[in-house]
Amino acid sequence: MLVEHPPPAPTLQALHPGNFALVMATGILSIGLATLGFPALGEALAVVAVVAWLVLLVLSTLRLWRHPAAVKVDLLNPRMVFSYFTLVAATDIVGLLLHDRGHPALAMGCWALAFLAWCALLYLAFSVLTFLTHEHNVNIVHGGWLIAIVGTQSLVLLGARIAPDLGPWAGAMMVEIHMLWGLGLVFYGIFVTLFCHRIFFLTLKPQDVGPLLWVVMGAAAIGANAGTTLITEDPRLPFLAAQRPFIDGVTMLLWAWASWWIPMLVIFGIWKHLTNRLPLRYEPAMWSLVFPLGMYAVASARLGLTADFAPLQWIAGGMIWVALAAWLLVLAGLLRRLLGRAVPAGAPPVP
Repeated sequence: MLVEHPPPAPTLQALHPGNFALVMATGILSIGLATLGFPALGEALAVVAVVAWLVLLVLSTLRLWRHPAAVKVDLLNPRMVFSYFTLVAATDIVGLLLHDRGHPALAMGCWALAFLAWCALLYLAFSVLTFLTHEHNVNIVHGGWLIAIVGTQSLVLLGARIAPDLGPWAGAMMVEIHMLWGLGLVFYGIFVTLFCHRIFFLTLKPQDVGPLLWVVMGAAAIGANAGTTLITEDPRLPFLAAQRPFIDGVTMLLWAWASWWIPMLVIFGIWKHLTNRLPLRYEPAMWSLVFPLGMYAVASARLGLTADFAPLQWIAGGMIWVALAAWLLVLAGLLRRLLGRAVPAGAPPVP
């Protein structure tokens, strides 16, 4: 007996811009598994990430061409516009994967594309917040806003990787990524203050708790990862080298802050799905839950190597498998959605 049918597969017009988080999650898992000594599994996920990125680029371009009105609605929606920053982060993650496989020119192209998209989206998003919201719209504040920080810090990760390939422009790139890292910190301070005020001091409903909450942790984790990158790469300029103690301290602070959020986010999930009995169902934003787990594992591993502190490596080794398990569960939900299979009576909710 069938009690319900799952929602139909989304049409091109309804394609969610946050689907690029699938690439982010898969790509960071690939990097994490390779870093922690599982290159074969990392290579397989790298292929999936690059193919998914290409497919989503084609679909997004077709959507822009055939349904420009739908794209405009998304871009002018304060709750939706920040989802487009997943394109920036996904492109940078793909650039890292390509660079690791001996394609520096393609990695540079990815950085350029991501940077141009970041510039356009950043000023558009802040314009939307300035001109299309008002003081009674405080409920639009959600974790998805922090995807802008993830996109910003992803430019730091790829920029540091391609800097040695830029010849005489390497120093300029190092200045650029130090500026981007600092800008990401400022944005994080602004957004996380608004976000914490929203969840701790205003009425929070179970429906307000979603996968995008995990971006609060993921944005801190990628900030820590980017900070570690600035510590380990050659700064090339004396005034950048002089910032090393500041970067050391802030990087550790970001990792600690990301760590604090993990139990809190688990409590939020328990409150929503067990206490209030809201079913767990697939949505594109669930990839934004997987990515922070993978990024936290990578950040812990790289910080552990930089600090020569073995316990961080142990944490990374455990978290990468948690992230992989979450990736498999979300992938199962996506495949079930795409196949449009009905759910038998008594079956558990689709993840």
